[in-house]
Amino acid sequence: MNREQMSRLAHADHPIAAPLDDDAVQRLLDRAVPRADARVLDLGCGGGEWVLRALGAHPRLRAEGVDVSARALAHARERANALGVEERLLLHRTDAAEFSAPHLFDLVICVGATHAFGGLLATLDAARKHLAPGGRVLVGDGFWEREPTPEAVEMLGDLADLPTTVEQVVNDGWTPVHGHISTRHELDAYEWAWTGSLSTWALDHPGDPGSAQALEAAAVHRAGWLRGYRDAFGFVTLVLRQTPTTPR
Repeated sequence: MNREQMSRLAHADHPIAAPLDDDAVQRLLDRAVPRADARVLDLGCGGGEWVLRALGAHPRLRAEGVDVSARALAHARERANALGVEERLLLHRTDAAEFSAPHLFDLVICVGATHAFGGLLATLDAARKHLAPGGRVLVGDGFWEREPTPEAVEMLGDLADLPTTVEQVVNDGWTPVHGHISTRHELDAYEWAWTGSLSTWALDHPGDPGSAQALEAAAVHRAGWLRGYRDAFGFVTLVLRQTPTTPR
């Protein structure tokens, strides 16, 4: 079983691939979508959950999603058909860092996929290239709530704390206009869903060649979370606008 298949199974019960509950997702979209007929881009869209929810809430909105996973895009396409929004959604199978479009977007989304660009600031650089004047960026990334163990850093990377993360964003030319810090409940619910969905699939398919691998992966992930980063990791999602430059 490859990593993509495992991720799909692990997110079966938590289609937003980040530690955010449905109410938080809706509030963030309400603040991020600038107008009813906006053009929206999701870089690293996976199954397209963010843009699908935006399309469902705004009948005149148009959206595009970019991802390298054919399976994830096929799922997004199926969901779009089921929701009746397929004519307003365009999907691209390509590396999000290499994507280009002939037009700009009113909202650029990248939540939980900043690794595709090499980090938060690199993600914002990419988003800036796609952003129409006056547009907004919805970006989500991890931070350290408290001093991490070396093992936690090895698992999740050399993140900053929350104040430093926001300062870096501001210094890069962005103004936060809304944000959400994932609660302990959201963080734990996401991890239990990830490990639980994968374990459930493995237990329900004992004869599948990938069953043992999936069960082991869930156990390793659960141990890494509970013993490694649970007490240190946080997640912030920001709605950003570009800060006007001051004439000299």
